[in-house]
Amino acid sequence: MAHKLKYSMTPVAVAKVNTKNRRIATKLPVPQSIPIFRKLLKYEPISMQGQPPVIWDRAEGFSVHDRWGNRWIDWSSCVLVSNVGHGHPAIVKVIKKIADRPLIATYVFAHEGRAELCERLAKIAPPGLNKVFLLSTGSEAVENAIKLSRTWGVAKGGPQKHVIVSFDGSFHGRTLGSQMAGGMPALKTWIVRPAPGFVQIPFPDGFLVTDTSFDLFESSLAKAGIKPQHVAGVISESYQGIGPNFFPVAYAKKLAAWCRKYGALLMVDEVQSGFGRTGKMFAFEHYGITPDLIICGKGITSSLPLSAVIGRDDIMNQYAPGSMTSTHSASPLPVVAAIESLKIIQKDKLAQRAARFEAPLKAAIEKIGRKYARNVGAVYCKGLVGGLLMVKPGTKAPDPETAIAINESCFRKGLLMFAPVGWGGGCIKIAPPLTISRDALDEGCAVLAEAFAETLG
Repeated sequence: MAHKLKYSMTPVAVAKVNTKNRRIATKLPVPQSIPIFRKLLKYEPISMQGQPPVIWDRAEGFSVHDRWGNRWIDWSSCVLVSNVGHGHPAIVKVIKKIADRPLIATYVFAHEGRAELCERLAKIAPPGLNKVFLLSTGSEAVENAIKLSRTWGVAKGGPQKHVIVSFDGSFHGRTLGSQMAGGMPALKTWIVRPAPGFVQIPFPDGFLVTDTSFDLFESSLAKAGIKPQHVAGVISESYQGIGPNFFPVAYAKKLAAWCRKYGALLMVDEVQSGFGRTGKMFAFEHYGITPDLIICGKGITSSLPLSAVIGRDDIMNQYAPGSMTSTHSASPLPVVAAIESLKIIQKDKLAQRAARFEAPLKAAIEKIGRKYARNVGAVYCKGLVGGLLMVKPGTKAPDPETAIAINESCFRKGLLMFAPVGWGGGCIKIAPPLTISRDALDEGCAVLAEAFAETLG
């Protein structure tokens, strides 16, 4: 099967840039980088070649550098990982310290850091959610949350209480179970015959789905032939990554009440949205609800791979000693990174900072949305995550070609974002580190406006 690269690999001369926060000094892609990309194409699957063609040499704060003198303002945060900024000195220090001990792997044998991190995560969760299962990736955490929910459901209501409800447009990972729970049909064709017990219903985003009443949830379940008492759990991202699309608050509250009424567990996927990103420690706090299970990842460390499921004792203690583990659960290096990252988020009040920076970011991208209303279907922003949905004029159909062209224009001007995501590739996603300076945020917004003008006139 032939696949075409999203971004041109032919070096072209671009306008030189030299500001306080950006520097573009070479052709792009950098001619000397092409042999490296060719090596990657030879030895990696082409699926790994989906991002703007930058060879990262170092990343500090909100800046990404290559080794040929170019510097980008980063609006990717490694896909919402680097919440406290790239290469934070305090995180680098604790990683070096424990590596020098040395203590770099423990399987599930105990170490002090594991106990400290579990305690810290339990203390930032709502009261009653005091058990923490540490894992490696967001997908792995999603799989375990589904496992815990179905185990709980069957124990409480028999084999028929095993259904997992999720939402159209959702993304929960790339493993088998996480993709069956996901709501993007194009990502599930390889499964061929999805296992029964997974059902997706419309997400009330107000743009693609204009009915935002909770009646839609109940009628969609009935249409799918699902009885409420057969639902083991409902899983949703706190915001859908393709927007960010948030629930209407009233809908979220009714969903939580529905889960309580029918004995279904409410799982919130905070892999993208957690740890200060939206102006709260967890994004579900915007709804005033308490989930049964919180799924964490990405920004939990601001660096190394780690994830977690946080939940109540009675849910988390369903499996006997040794029967629910993972080889790299609580590996010492990411654990100390997570502890330090949490300290920084709390000490530097980064969630509050994200909340303050929401206003200027939102105003800037909404201005772009108004100017190019024929091409921008919706604009979303909460804290320091934003998105513009690019549409084919006069429709609600995604326009991935224009989204990529704008993204590539930004790259050539010194503003780095990950490739347009979800929803057919039409969403331009904005997610800088929470430590970005106000002047760099404003400069990035100006570059984005220039890219729109360059692409759309």
